[in-house]
Amino acid sequence: MFIEKLVGDLGDKKRWRQYKARAKQLPGDYRTAVDAFERYLMLFGAGGGVTMFEDLADLFEQSAADGTPIRSVVGEDPVEFIETFAQNYREDSWIKRERERLAHAIVTLEREEGDR
Repeated sequence: MFIEKLVGDLGDKKRWRQYKARAKQLPGDYRTAVDAFERYLMLFGAGGGVTMFEDLADLFEQSAADGTPIRSVVGEDPVEFIETFAQNYREDSWIKRERERLAHAIVTLEREEGDR
């Protein structure tokens, strides 16, 4: 259930498995970094679906291929890096849908109170 909320419907399950396989193939330090970012994004519910994780894998695959040091990719503050990275994907997130549901529920309650 949680993975479905994070990565989207079950149709994305295959893409999620492909992403996990790609992440597993990264060289050691790059794999460790991607795993840490994935954990952070899952714990803090960044949303964004599987596309966000695929793009993260793309970034680290290219960095590994180019020999770019991880610190050069993420900068001095890895939290700031991943927060900024995730912001690009928030519009498609389950959090956005839940915020909309909450707002709709309150508007509905307000209307019902007005009818009484």
